[in-house]
Amino acid sequence: MGAVESTEGEREPLLVPSQPATNTQPGLSRVYGRRWFVLTMFSLLGFMQGLVWNTWGPIQISAKHVFEFSSTDIAVLVMWGPVGYLPWLLFMWLMDKKGLRASLLLSAFFMVLGAALRSVPLKDLYYRRWMIHGGQLLNGLAGPTIMSAGPLLSTTWFAPDQRATATAIASLIGYLGSACAFLIGPLAVPAPNGTVGSTVYWNQNHIRDRIQFVLYAEVGMIAALFVAVLFYFPSRPPVPPSVAAASQRLSYRSSICRLLSNMRFLMVALAYSVPTGVIAGWAGVLDMILTPAKVSQVDAGWIGFWSIVGGCVFGVAMARFADYIRGMLKLILVLMFAGASLAATWFTLTCLTRLTHLPSTTATLYTSCILVGIFINSSVPIFLELFIETVYPVPEGITCGVVTFLSNLFTGLLLFCLTFYFTAALWMGAVSGVLSSISTGKSCPG
Repeated sequence: MGAVESTEGEREPLLVPSQPATNTQPGLSRVYGRRWFVLTMFSLLGFMQGLVWNTWGPIQISAKHVFEFSSTDIAVLVMWGPVGYLPWLLFMWLMDKKGLRASLLLSAFFMVLGAALRSVPLKDLYYRRWMIHGGQLLNGLAGPTIMSAGPLLSTTWFAPDQRATATAIASLIGYLGSACAFLIGPLAVPAPNGTVGSTVYWNQNHIRDRIQFVLYAEVGMIAALFVAVLFYFPSRPPVPPSVAAASQRLSYRSSICRLLSNMRFLMVALAYSVPTGVIAGWAGVLDMILTPAKVSQVDAGWIGFWSIVGGCVFGVAMARFADYIRGMLKLILVLMFAGASLAATWFTLTCLTRLTHLPSTTATLYTSCILVGIFINSSVPIFLELFIETVYPVPEGITCGVVTFLSNLFTGLLLFCLTFYFTAALWMGAVSGVLSSISTGKSCPG
C-alpha cells in the first residue's frame, strides 16, 4: 500500500466549531482602564498601612517625652507589625476562597479600628499606652493581605507586559508609606529640649498636641479609603487580561503542600526573607540606632526617607526593565545584593569607628544607609516575580503570603533579640553587623 498525499477535503476537521476561531480569540482576554483605579486604591491602603506601622520610630524621642515610652516600648510598637502576621494562613485562605475584595475590606477595617484606638485622647498614660499598642497590633493584622496581594492583583487585572510594573507599584508603595513617616513625623512633631540638634524649648503639651494631630490625620485618611473600597473594589474583571490569568490554579491545601516541599522555592524564599526582614526591622528603629552616633531625630528621618524612596524608585525602574527583558531576574538580584553587601559593610565599619578609626560623618552615614535601602528594597518586586514563575500554578496570593510571612518572621526575631538581649549602647553595632552579614552570599539558586 503506497503513501498517497491527502487532499484538502480530507484535511477538513470532522467537528466544526459553532463560531469561527477568529471571532472567539479576541474575547479570551481583555484589559480594562479601571485596573489603574483598583491599583491606586490598593496602593493607597498599602501606603497608609506602612505609614501607621512606622509612626513611632521616627519620633521616638518625642514619644518618650510625652507618653513615657521606653526604648523597649518603641521596639515593641514596631514589632506589632510582624506579630500581626501570625494568622496569615487565615488571610490567605480568605483571599483564595472569597477573593481580594473580601480580604481587603477586612484588612481596611482593622486599619480603621487600629488608627481610631491610637487617637483616643485618654489622660491616663497607662491606658493610653495600651490603646496605642492595641492600635498598632490591629494595623499589623492588615499586613498579610496588604503585603502579599500585590502580585495577585497584577495578574488578575494587568496584561503580561505590565505585570511586573504593577507588582512593583503594589508591593513597594507600603515601603513608601513607611518612608513618608520618616519625613512627616520629625517635621510635624518637634523634638523635646535637650536632644541632639534641638535648641528651641518645646513644652510637653505642645508636643502632645502635634502627635495627636498626626494621629487624627491618619485615621481620617484611612477611613476615607475604607469607604472608597467599600463602594467599589471588584475582586476581578469581567474578562481576564490574559490566558494565564484565566487558567485553573491549585487548591489552597495543595498549594501549601507544594510550596513547603519545593526546595528551590524555599531557597529563594530564604534569600528574600532574611535581608528584607532585617532591613524592615532596622528601618523601624533607625532613629534609635543612629542616636548613639549623634544623629538628630530630623536627620535620622531624612536618612530613612531617602533610603526607602530610593529603593521604591529603583525597584519600579528595575521591574519595568524586567517587563521587557525576561530571563534575567537572577542576574539582577545578584547585582543588587552585591551592592547591598558593600554598602552594609561600609555602614558597619563607619559605625565601629573606635575600632576602624574611619571617619564617621553625616555624609558617610547618609550615603551608606541610603545605598543599603536602595539595593535591598528594590529587589522586592523582582523576587515576587521570580516566586510566581518558580511555583506556577500555585495562586499568587498564597505564594507571596508564605514569603512575606517568612520576611516578617525575621523582622520580629531581630526586634525581639535587640529589645530583650541588647542594651541601648549596642543597638547600632549589633544591627549594622547583622545587615552586613546577611547581605553577603544570599543569591538565588540557579
